[in-house]
Amino acid sequence: MHAMPHRSWLGWALSAPGIIALFTLVVGPGLVTALLSFSDWQFGATSLNWIGFDNFVAMWHDETFRKAFRNTLLYICVVVPASVGLGLMLALLVESDPGLRAFYRAAFFLPVASTLIAMAVVWQFMLHPTAGLVNHVLSWFRVAPTDWLKNPATALWTIIAIGVWSKTGLAMVLFMAGLQSIPRDLYDAGQIDGIDEAWDRVLRITVPMLGPTTLFVLTISAIQAFQVFDTVQVLTEGGPNKTSEVLLHLIYSEGFSFFRAGYAAALTVVYLLVVLCLIQLQALVVERRVHY
Repeated sequence: MHAMPHRSWLGWALSAPGIIALFTLVVGPGLVTALLSFSDWQFGATSLNWIGFDNFVAMWHDETFRKAFRNTLLYICVVVPASVGLGLMLALLVESDPGLRAFYRAAFFLPVASTLIAMAVVWQFMLHPTAGLVNHVLSWFRVAPTDWLKNPATALWTIIAIGVWSKTGLAMVLFMAGLQSIPRDLYDAGQIDGIDEAWDRVLRITVPMLGPTTLFVLTISAIQAFQVFDTVQVLTEGGPNKTSEVLLHLIYSEGFSFFRAGYAAALTVVYLLVVLCLIQLQALVVERRVHY
């Protein structure tokens, strides 16, 4: 009878380090950011003024914010389905050739294992307007060279293409793990029921059984897509003329380049709300089609 309070205190004592870390690293900074979003505080200032929703009103009229918001949504809408779809196709191809499975897994997973900033520097050399490999290869097909990163028509699409390339490997590896968990008996039963064609097996057995894996891959890919920053910072810095600006890079610029901490905090609040809403919406839509 007297052991329960002791166990309760012991449980809280063991949980205390994790709880302290949670509040120190997540909850605390989140609350501070939310409070700063209603102020005009700048880095280095010794005082601040509470200005209510002025930062959010200014954001609504900020053309740079609207460009960053549109670019981020376009990046997500292209990179997530493209990387997930390519990852699934590559996983199916790799699984069909077990002999080279380890090689393909390592080759396609390389962008994930490597530092994205280092890979961005490599892409910067490859996309050089005169000495880059991309323009050199395209010249074989009589395609005129272009400055992919300085051209307003191609800068964002170049960032998107690199995003698809960098995220396909992780989706492929996760789908390969999901494929290996599908019981072989299902394919035997399907063959008895007349599902003989490879494409029919994929559509009627493989894809439905990959439902939980697909939901996980979509969620992870969407979160990573929202966090696009490295390639923009290294390759374009949001240019030219903000045509490749994204939300996370805009937050960084406002906070650490222009030292407008209050406005950057308001951008962060909107950014987090958009992420939570879209991820939740995606989970609700896909969850209905998932078979566990």
